[in-house]
Amino acid sequence: MHERRLNSFPQYTTEIDGQQIHFLHVRSGRPDALPLIITHGWPGSVVEFDKIIEPLARDFHLVIPSLPGYGFSGPTHETGWHVNRIARAWAELMSRLGYQRYGAHGGDWGSAISRELGVIDTEHVAAVHVTMLGASPPPDAGPLSEQERERMKRGEHFRAEQLGYGMIQSTRPQTLAYGLHDSPVGQLAWIVEKFKEWTDSKNVPEDAVDRDQLLTNVMVYWLTGTAGSSARLYRESAGMWGTPQRPSSTPTGVAIFPYDLARPIRRFAEATNNVTHWREYDRGGHFAAMEVPDLLTGDIRKFFR
Repeated sequence: MHERRLNSFPQYTTEIDGQQIHFLHVRSGRPDALPLIITHGWPGSVVEFDKIIEPLARDFHLVIPSLPGYGFSGPTHETGWHVNRIARAWAELMSRLGYQRYGAHGGDWGSAISRELGVIDTEHVAAVHVTMLGASPPPDAGPLSEQERERMKRGEHFRAEQLGYGMIQSTRPQTLAYGLHDSPVGQLAWIVEKFKEWTDSKNVPEDAVDRDQLLTNVMVYWLTGTAGSSARLYRESAGMWGTPQRPSSTPTGVAIFPYDLARPIRRFAEATNNVTHWREYDRGGHFAAMEVPDLLTGDIRKFFR
């Protein structure tokens, strides 16, 4: 069923900078629709956006690529596919499609890539919408409020207790790859654990997301043999962790869901981002497009409108 539904959307491949790039291209019925490039992260895929494609296509021409090294883009065959390089590839993709003015949305790695796209292609990117926004305290942050202390504490808990997967993928991705490529159960466990921990699920992933959609997402990794190459994005981008962000003047919208990995602090985010929209919700987690598609599509539509 999910394979048939995925195949109902127009899909293409192209080569950019020596790498195959797979993408969905769903045009809106509105001739004046804004083009919108939507980027997933790990452990997601284009399957993650199944429930938001048709609602968003009423107002946007959608371009939904598979990250290099992920899913139907296939494994990467050289090093250097980090956040900046992917953003440059996305700018090239949108140019090839003839889109001179467009928006960008993403979550997880997709948030970082979308933000970077707004930095490097400001001439063409109208605005950026994200569900994650890394923001460290600026030097002149001053005293923290009670809410800010709680958010900092939650971020510290995540780094201390739940970031093991990221450390492995950023330091030993190839060693991990042998185990995941050898065992479908291992691949399933490696991904489903994140849905257990990062969703509004009360520890039962299928309480938050559709089980078949989750299994389809895992199958994309398994059938394309991209466990190792998807993990390498952590290795390639490890240098950006903990380093100051380049300021972005691109209008930025932020949607925050309570069960995401960590919730950002607005005044920290505003130190390096042109935040023009900020909305916090009372339900949903890291995989908002799967968990609360109604809230996410509404927020994207409201921001770009």
